[in-house]
Amino acid sequence: MNNQQLKWLIFAGLSIVWGSSFILMKLAMQHLSPTQVGALRMIIAGLFLMLIGGKKLLYITKRQWRILFLIALAGTFIPTFLFTFAIEHINSGIVAILNSFTPLNTLLIGYFFFHYSFNKRQVSGILIGIVGTALLVGSGINGNNGDNYWYALLVLAATIGYAINVNVIKLYLADMDTMSIAVGNFAWVLIPAFIVLYYTGFFYENFTQPPVNQSLLYIVILAVIGTALAMIYFNKMIKISSPVFASSVTYTIPIVALFWGLMDGEQISPLQMAAGVIILIGVYITNQ
Repeated sequence: MNNQQLKWLIFAGLSIVWGSSFILMKLAMQHLSPTQVGALRMIIAGLFLMLIGGKKLLYITKRQWRILFLIALAGTFIPTFLFTFAIEHINSGIVAILNSFTPLNTLLIGYFFFHYSFNKRQVSGILIGIVGTALLVGSGINGNNGDNYWYALLVLAATIGYAINVNVIKLYLADMDTMSIAVGNFAWVLIPAFIVLYYTGFFYENFTQPPVNQSLLYIVILAVIGTALAMIYFNKMIKISSPVFASSVTYTIPIVALFWGLMDGEQISPLQMAAGVIILIGVYITNQ
C-alpha cells in the first residue's frame, strides 16, 4: 500500500474513532467528573503506550524532549480537560462541529509562526468559519435548551492547541518515528495527570457500583483506541501528508459525532445544523 492510499485509510479510521470519542466522554461523565474523565483518559492511554512502546524513550534526544513537552502541553494535556468541561455543558455533536476549526487554526498558526502563506480564498474561508461559529454559539445561547454555549470557547481554545501540535510535529519531529512521538508525549503528562486525579477524590469512589465501572469501561475504550492508538496513526498521517490534510479529519468527525448524539437523544435545531454546515464550508475553503 502506497502513502496515498495509506493516508486515506488512516483518515477514514480516525474519522470513525474520533467521531465516537465525544459520546464516550459524555457517557463516562454520567458517573465521573469531567476532571476525572480527562485525567483517566491520559493515564490509561499513557500506560498502554508505555506497555507497547516504552523502550522508545531511551532513544529520544534532549532536543526532542523539549519539543515533546510543548506538544504534550498544547496538544494533549490542556485540550483533554477543555473538551470534557465543554461536553458537560454542550451537546457532544456541537462540540464535534466546533472541533472542525482545527485545520483553520492550523493554517493561522502556520502563517503567524511557521511562515506559511495566505491567499484570498483562504481569508474568505476564515471569515465564513467565524460567521458560522457566531451563528452556532448565538443560536445556542438564545435557544434556552439548557446548554451553556459560552463553553464553546473552551473547544476553540483546544483547537488552537491541536493546531500548534500538528505544525510542530511536521516541522520539528519529521525525523522521529510515530511511536516515539506518542510515547514521549504521554511520558510528559502521566505524572501531572496522576496528581490531578488524586486531588479529585477518585480513589475514594465506590467501585462496587456498576454505573461507576461502566463509566470506567467507556474511558478505557476512549483512552486505548480513541487516544493512544489514534495518536500513533495520526502522527503517521502527519508525516506522510501535510499538516492541513491531517487536521482535515475534523471535517468528517462531526458526521459520526452527530449520529451518536442523535442516537443518545440530543436535540440539535435546524439553525444549529445550518451553522455547522457554514463552519465546514468555511474550513473547506480555507483548506483549498
